[in-house]
Amino acid sequence: MSAIVRSRLAATKKSRRGSEEHPWARRALIASAMVFLFVILVVPLVNVFFQALETGVMPYLRALGDANTVTAIAMTGMTALSSVALNLAFGLTASWCIAKFQFKGKALLLTLIDLPFSVSPVVAGLLYVVLFGRQGFFGPWLDAHDIHIIFALPGMILATLFVTFPFVARELIPLLESEGTEQEQAAMSLGATGWQTYWRVTLPSVKWGLLYGVMLCNARAMGEFGAVYVVSSNIAGKTETVPLRIFNLDLGLGGHVAAFAVATLLAFLALVTLALKTWLEHRQNQDLILASALPKHEH
Repeated sequence: MSAIVRSRLAATKKSRRGSEEHPWARRALIASAMVFLFVILVVPLVNVFFQALETGVMPYLRALGDANTVTAIAMTGMTALSSVALNLAFGLTASWCIAKFQFKGKALLLTLIDLPFSVSPVVAGLLYVVLFGRQGFFGPWLDAHDIHIIFALPGMILATLFVTFPFVARELIPLLESEGTEQEQAAMSLGATGWQTYWRVTLPSVKWGLLYGVMLCNARAMGEFGAVYVVSSNIAGKTETVPLRIFNLDLGLGGHVAAFAVATLLAFLALVTLALKTWLEHRQNQDLILASALPKHEH
């Protein structure tokens, strides 16, 4: 009997040794991943700032202070702010309905929310041109009432809204589903109204996920190129956003250094987004640890 036990223990140790990678293999995999990230992410990011400051600080500042660049920054801000605000309103409403209620068409609504992930932004921009362009479906009526959507700010907001549509809702839906409905039911049984329950119970429980979704939505909105390019006509000083401004400068309309100077704005946005993402994930993990520890403490 002891011989059988010894043979089984030996077989177990052998299988464990076979399943564990050697230290050199682990180090090689980590080194490969670090080299890949350095070449693909760090080197291009450093190169953007290097090229922007290649001729000195003053040309860099002049490029950022150009009138068309300032207009592009303002257009990007207005487009991103409008699309984020609309997505915030829709994301809160849709995620609450999907996570807390059962209704016909729920699967269809989820599919529509995910639609921008599978449709090219250029196709989305072309769709708005077909609908709201001068020769489009609503074009004659809009032209008769002097309403400008295509080649104007409203069209840029619509195009950006389409590509950022899923971010807030898709971030909140799993969080609200994991919360369940017990807390809301308890609040309403104590006399809280539906509005009070939503603002004081539901929304605080997902505040970090909401901020995370808004942050991703804003970053996507400010970096959008394809859809906005189609609906804006890319008019310098009028319907340019920061990505379109970089594109025009890189074509030789403003200089190589100027293009990289404006590109540093998006690079800086990426760094800020990464820092905020890390902070929000840390805070969300802290809240989850605290929530899991409370029942044990109470018991």
